[in-house]
Amino acid sequence: MTVIHPRSLEEAVSYVGEYRAGGTDVEARRRIGLTQDVTIDLRNIPGIRGVERSAEGTRIGAMTRVTTIATELGYPPLAMTAASLANPHTRAAGTLGGNLLQQTRCWYYRTGDVDCFKTGVDGCPARSGIHHFGNIFDTSSCVAPHPSSLGMALMLYDAQVEVHPHRAFPIADLYDAVDPTAEHTLGSGEIVTSVLLPPPVEGERGAYWRATARSLAEWPLVEAACRLLVEGDRITDARVAVGGVGPVPRRLPAVEESLQGAVLDGQSLSAAATRAATGARPAPQASYKVALLEAAVGEVLERAIAGADSSELAMHERPL
Repeated sequence: MTVIHPRSLEEAVSYVGEYRAGGTDVEARRRIGLTQDVTIDLRNIPGIRGVERSAEGTRIGAMTRVTTIATELGYPPLAMTAASLANPHTRAAGTLGGNLLQQTRCWYYRTGDVDCFKTGVDGCPARSGIHHFGNIFDTSSCVAPHPSSLGMALMLYDAQVEVHPHRAFPIADLYDAVDPTAEHTLGSGEIVTSVLLPPPVEGERGAYWRATARSLAEWPLVEAACRLLVEGDRITDARVAVGGVGPVPRRLPAVEESLQGAVLDGQSLSAAATRAATGARPAPQASYKVALLEAAVGEVLERAIAGADSSELAMHERPL
């Protein structure tokens, strides 16, 4: 493997190869032969790391560590999501850009010995094989969920992704819900440089929760995050996003609509949570996730209203 260490974005895009940020995903795939021959290491490039605050919002450099996002930003559901990722070592090494652009965690793909859409061959062996961890919003020929938790949380803020050279677009447009061959929509020679969030709103409430097969260092079966604005005893604005259930992180418009103007009580929250799977079409072995999704959405809504400050990772007991 050849590793190149460019000193500028312009130099980086002049090479053909695979970009490396923190390396937590690239190095894992390299060991099983799932990386390109040339690795372009972005760690020496200035201007794409750190947090900048201004009147227009908060800009987070793509090379900013997950640990920084978890502790230094002041956006509650985003911070809780970041604090719940993987394990302390991975959070200290992993970056915002790397989390947004990581490749699928499908166990067929990750063997390094099985061909599928992600390796350039038509077909999804998980769909005809074992897909307990698959999608319930099954819109792509690939049944594997998108693995970016931070991408999900950033959707609560309609964050803008800034890309070199010179374009920006909403975080939702970074992903393609249909194309089974792609993890993202970036073109060749494009690099995510930062993400821009609007200014935080005083008094906003948020929460994050995930259901996992084991309590630590595990990818979520289902995860959910919410952002609520409350005046008096009513919800004036609601954003709810989920992951682990579709080929892209997704907002839940049916839940948000149900919460808009709703009274702060258990009945309203429960009614909204029951709409979490609106439009779902589960892959057969993943149908259990419908109940998990409704429970996860109900949990984050209750936590946000109660002011909970921890995701308290919970273990899902169902044998898989």
